Amino acid sequence: MLKFRRRKLNLKLKWGLLPRVLFAIAAGIVCGLFVPDWFVRIVLTFNDLFGNFLGFIIPLLIVGLVAPGIAELGRNAGKLLFITAALAYGFTLASGFFSYAVSALTFPHLLDPHAGVASFGQVAELKPYFVIAMPPVFGVMSALVLAFTLGLGMAVIQGSRLKGVMLDFRDIIDKVIVKIIIPLLPVYIFGIFMNMTVSGQAVKVLGVFAQIIVIIFAITAAMLLMQFLVAGIIGQKNPFSMLKNMLVAYATALGTQSSAATIPVTLRQTIKIGVREEIAGFVVPLCATIHLSGSTMKIVACALAIVIMSGQPVNLEQFAGFICMLGVTMVAAPGVPGGAIMAALGVLESMLGFGQAELALMIALYIAMDSFGTACNVTGDGAIAVIVDKIYSRKNRPQEVPLP
Repeated sequence: MLKFRRRKLNLKLKWGLLPRVLFAIAAGIVCGLFVPDWFVRIVLTFNDLFGNFLGFIIPLLIVGLVAPGIAELGRNAGKLLFITAALAYGFTLASGFFSYAVSALTFPHLLDPHAGVASFGQVAELKPYFVIAMPPVFGVMSALVLAFTLGLGMAVIQGSRLKGVMLDFRDIIDKVIVKIIIPLLPVYIFGIFMNMTVSGQAVKVLGVFAQIIVIIFAITAAMLLMQFLVAGIIGQKNPFSMLKNMLVAYATALGTQSSAATIPVTLRQTIKIGVREEIAGFVVPLCATIHLSGSTMKIVACALAIVIMSGQPVNLEQFAGFICMLGVTMVAAPGVPGGAIMAALGVLESMLGFGQAELALMIALYIAMDSFGTACNVTGDGAIAVIVDKIYSRKNRPQEVPLP
């Protein structure tokens, strides 16, 4: 009887990642309302250390996963890279135009064109007790270029020595993911949401566009459903079952606000929906940098809202060029919180004529809702991986040998 109770207790205490992430989000918001400043600073110190560690490990993670994945795919890795990049850009463009269409139909009825552009002051935030810098060995884009060069080189020369080293390096990265990153992610997410609640900056910025948040969320849900419907048709899988499995990655990205930091969870869930491990290990880290359909969707919607509030006419041709250029610019966006909007500032200024006030509002609004766009990005990575897996398996299907 005692053994049975112990087993029952163990089952109750063994939470999956999704409940832990959701609990961390709720606990962060609640604790941010009443905890003392010294406790907030302790949590912020941990978050700063863990965030710096993520910044250090992310380029190594990309090299450790992408390069061996390309090498194991053989001489056809170049085609796989082209297919993945084309799908990521196609998904990004589709999300941008879909967001524009829905926003152009709904925002004029919700927003006052004479409201003007509000300016927000910087909210003072508590600081960690100490900071330890952990500069990465190289940047995210350098890591991608290095991973492509090493992976394609190993695939072409069919070498074994360097490939063996990279496979061992991948095993090390796997251990770091399983033993360090995933267990500490809920604590990191708790700190992010507690800091947002304490500072009050998110509430202040979101209050201006409270009416359009529901529209943006509806656009996100509809876009994810369409992506997985397409993936389900091509991959011959149940789209609703796949989307349900990817919700763990969605919830994790809500807290981390980083596609790259969510790679371990996205990779695990992508394999669970039936994508081969070598394909998932290649597509997921790559899409964490080049696939930003959720971020593009949110930037387009927020930009259109600011244009309407400023009293400017909505020009389809202008926004079409902006969306196409934004899709290219997003490739250079690092997979870290706020990276997408920073990469888009030049396009917003040059193609939409945004000034300093509009750019400042875009940054504040985007960062306040950054997690929703990031969550859409990483969830859509699973749909791309399913399509790539199907196309690649079809292209590399063994030829039937005629019987003698």
